[in-house]
Amino acid sequence: MDPVHRALLRTHRLYLSGQLLVTDTIVPFLYQEDILSDRHVEDIEAQTTSTLRCLRLLDLLPARGPRAFHCFLRSLEDFSWVRDKLLLELQTGPGPEASSADVQLPDSVLQKVPSDRFLSRLVSRLGSEWEAVLMDLGLSAEDWFRCSSDHRLSTHGAVLAGLVRWRQFGGKTATVQRLLRSLQDAGVHPSVLEDVLL
Repeated sequence: MDPVHRALLRTHRLYLSGQLLVTDTIVPFLYQEDILSDRHVEDIEAQTTSTLRCLRLLDLLPARGPRAFHCFLRSLEDFSWVRDKLLLELQTGPGPEASSADVQLPDSVLQKVPSDRFLSRLVSRLGSEWEAVLMDLGLSAEDWFRCSSDHRLSTHGAVLAGLVRWRQFGGKTATVQRLLRSLQDAGVHPSVLEDVLL
C-alpha cells in the first residue's frame, strides 16, 4: 500500500471505526477481491464489537498489497460519506504525517535489543507479512519449522518464537533498527513500530 494511503487510514482510524460496520458488506467485498484471506475474515469476525472489527481490518489492510486501498474505497458503497471524505483529503494533498520519513524513533530506542513484551506486541500488529519479516531477518527454514512445530495451534506463538530466536542468534546486532529495516522491506509502515512503543 502506498505510504500516503497508509497514513490516511492511520489518521482517520478512530473516525472510520466509529462510522463503519465492516462485516456486512466491506469484509465480504474485500474477500471477494482477494484482499483478505479466510484467516483474515475469521480474525476480524472473532472481534467482540463492531469497533474492534473495524480496527482489526484497518490493522490488516496496509500489508495487503497495492490494490488494498482502492478496493477498500470501492467497498464503501454503503458508506459514501466516508468514501467522499477520504477522497477529498487525497485530492487536497497529504498532510505532513503521511510520509513514513516523518515517523521518528529516538536513536536510543533504535539501538536497543527488543524485549519479549515488545516482540509480542509487534506480532499482534503484524498481518501476513510476518513470513517476509522472518526471512529478511535471516531465520532459517529449519528454525522456522522448529518454531511452528512447537506452537502448532498458535501462529502468534510461532512468530514470536521465531523473533526470539533471531534475537538470541543476533545478540547485540538484533536491534530495533534492524527489525525496522526488515519491516519496511516487507511493506510494513514504520508507524507500526511507533504504535508498539507507545
